Amino acid sequence: MKDGLEANRKLCLKQQTELRNKLLSADHYQEACQLFFKQHAMLHSIKMAQTEPWSLEDEVFDALSDEKARCIPCNSEHSIIWNIWHIARIEDVAMNLLVAGSRQVLNQANWLKQMKIKVRDTGSTMDTEGVVDLSNKIDIVALRAYRVAVGRRTRDIVNQLQPEELKHKIDPARLDRVRKEGAVVEAASGIIDYWGKRNIAGLLLMPATRHNLVHLNESLRLKERRN
Repeated sequence: MKDGLEANRKLCLKQQTELRNKLLSADHYQEACQLFFKQHAMLHSIKMAQTEPWSLEDEVFDALSDEKARCIPCNSEHSIIWNIWHIARIEDVAMNLLVAGSRQVLNQANWLKQMKIKVRDTGSTMDTEGVVDLSNKIDIVALRAYRVAVGRRTRDIVNQLQPEELKHKIDPARLDRVRKEGAVVEAASGIIDYWGKRNIAGLLLMPATRHNLVHLNESLRLKERRN
């Protein structure tokens, strides 16, 4: 089982490099889209796209107790649950507000109420008390359902993109909307500056795929830790 996990993780890393190279070339747009959808599916629950036989998120949650999922191990900053919430929020904000200029998934279907939390920002720069509070309160089933909804919306957005849009810089008005909607707190405004320097292709890499990979790998390490 562990050998299979490592093989799939290495495949994700290889695909990320291939995706970056293909997104830089308009001649490989269709190949880039296919590769994006394949990796994106592997970085979400199988329930999201139902196209891949293996999922890194499902690997994280396999035989994982709620107690372990909410736990912040010694000398760690995050819980597994915080990581899942954070990557879902980052993808929701970046893909909807910045790439598509549309409503966040969070603002539909009463997701905050379903998850039993009030925090609507991405969690970047969240202090320890905030991480602990969110980890303890959030409804895990609703959180995973929210992430499925975010992933499906991302795929709809990418399906509608045109090749020439990949090189488009992010509209400053959309960056301002991130601030106005409280999606990123002022202390973490550096992430908005970072997004402002990227183009659409860059956001398909970071955060829509690579950011997910980074925090899911962190979650696997947290799962293996003993408190």
